[in-house]
Amino acid sequence: MSDTQSTPVPSLDFTALDQKNREHARIADELLLANKTALFDALAAAAIDIVTVVFDGYGDSGQIENIEAKAGDEIIALPTCEIEMARPVCGSSEIERQTQPVREAIETLAYDFLGETQSGWGNDEGAYGDFTFDVAARTITLDYNERHMESDYSQHVF
Repeated sequence: MSDTQSTPVPSLDFTALDQKNREHARIADELLLANKTALFDALAAAAIDIVTVVFDGYGDSGQIENIEAKAGDEIIALPTCEIEMARPVCGSSEIERQTQPVREAIETLAYDFLGETQSGWGNDEGAYGDFTFDVAARTITLDYNERHMESDYSQHVF
């Protein structure tokens, strides 16, 4: 004999879920701005004008290839100090805080911005490019190049 009664499936409150997602995004944006400010403060204190971050991704992976800091035209070392980076915990109202060396903080921001704007940058043929951190303007510019495989086919029957 079989049981013909089924357990009811709970309904989802999409309005509440949407509101929770929007709140998470708002907090993430605020923390990203704070992280960016902390990083630019550290770079300015070290008299750095420009930081260039080169990345490359393909075949379902990607990495930062190089980070270069300049004061004027001279390449200089990144500061060795550490800064606090904060991120919202997914599915929670908690904030995770982590102290990172400046180099790691630069990588964290670069990966965050790539994920936010170009989530598939490491897939298939991938993409490459660079970020320019302009300390005086306090801007981060992404120059992004996506690779595409092209195939032309033709058939002739005579």
